[in-house]
Amino acid sequence: MRIPGPEPEDDDGPRAIAAAGGLHRYQLYLHERYGPVVRFRLPGADTAVSIADPVLLEATAHLDERPEELFAFLDPLCEAGNLQVLPAAEHTPWRRLMLSVFAGRPAHERHFARFTEQARELADRWARQPEGEPVELQQELTTLSLRMIDGFALGTGGKAAEGTETGEGAEEDEGCVVEAFEEVLTEHLGRLYQVPRADPRSAERAEEALAYLRGRVDRAVAAHHADGRTGRSDLIGALVEAGESPARIRDTVMVTLLAAHHTTGVAVSWTLHLLGLHPGAADRVAGELDRVLGDRAVPDYADLKRLTYLDRVLKESMRLFPPGPYGAREATEELRVGPYRIPAGTTVFYPFWALHMNPAYWPDPERFDPERFTPEEIAGRPRLAYVPFGLGPRGCEGAALATVEAQLVLAVLLKRLRFQPVPGHEVTPVERFVLWARDGIRMTVRPRPRPRSRNA
Repeated sequence: MRIPGPEPEDDDGPRAIAAAGGLHRYQLYLHERYGPVVRFRLPGADTAVSIADPVLLEATAHLDERPEELFAFLDPLCEAGNLQVLPAAEHTPWRRLMLSVFAGRPAHERHFARFTEQARELADRWARQPEGEPVELQQELTTLSLRMIDGFALGTGGKAAEGTETGEGAEEDEGCVVEAFEEVLTEHLGRLYQVPRADPRSAERAEEALAYLRGRVDRAVAAHHADGRTGRSDLIGALVEAGESPARIRDTVMVTLLAAHHTTGVAVSWTLHLLGLHPGAADRVAGELDRVLGDRAVPDYADLKRLTYLDRVLKESMRLFPPGPYGAREATEELRVGPYRIPAGTTVFYPFWALHMNPAYWPDPERFDPERFTPEEIAGRPRLAYVPFGLGPRGCEGAALATVEAQLVLAVLLKRLRFQPVPGHEVTPVERFVLWARDGIRMTVRPRPRPRSRNA
């Protein structure tokens, strides 16, 4: 059976995507019109097949190759081969090493106190915010996420790569890193989607930003060797111990910093945005935090498991606004997906946002409802109905760490603060490597009253 989709004259690739408001919105349109399996033109891959049904998606979950052209925009970050498109034989041991660093509870607990202090510093600063003066969540929270991953990946213990202690100097440095990544991604994603340059110096600035990022990582690697650190206490140490080349170490750290600071900060931003729109859910989160933490301002690692409603809220937020709204694989063999035949060599597109909005598995899909993630509700859905961190052997290695970070930051902020939307400020999701808010997420912040002591 022929896979349905728009005719070539109606699907000219970049222009059709731009007209829809981005690739993520184009997927919603395609699947609403043509059904769960759609053929369309994808920049960097020519023709792709998009699958928005979790049951049909199972036939592709084993795929371990990514289409090289589609991920070519990351080539400038990598000198030893684009890590996102490593051949399966090379990717498997690299993934195993990454999981040994990012996925284990001992690693999370080792860094938890530092993560907590960094989140507390942000809560302290926001608590002093002048009344009525809004904060811009995305910029602030992506910078916080970068501070967190810096110590985890670089082994800096919370210091900036140049040796600046955590604090104002470190925040300035990390703000520069966020801006540098934005310069590089804007330039190279623009090339992929054939976006004309608005600034003739954009390519030059992107090269300068890339040189800055590489130099920063190189200094961290050099400091690591100078200190004589060994073992797997951080990503650089694990890569050195595994005998990876200096170029591969730098590439891995660069890609890790890029992915981790974007996804966690964006996930927390969207969650606070949704809680601002749903004060009843915010009250319930606050009540749970008061019940679990009592008079304590911050949680212990073990407390996170007890914050079950907060976890549901985070999951529902990532359903509605998945930080990475799509992924892709390459079919290395012919696949049968329902009644359709997908030839070998085809790009298989994973529209995570469309999956999460599939009304067959998510009734009234645009409604914010954390109760979708009770154990009973989860048990009644296919396992691939919810895939905020991807799926299969190319799923995100940092998923467990990102979840711990997001839960912790939300717990620290929501225990002390209440967030409200800025009247008249429109929050519009757009594609920018992650699902970003076009004009930011601006909210006013005010302290919450301290809970009554249980002994009062």
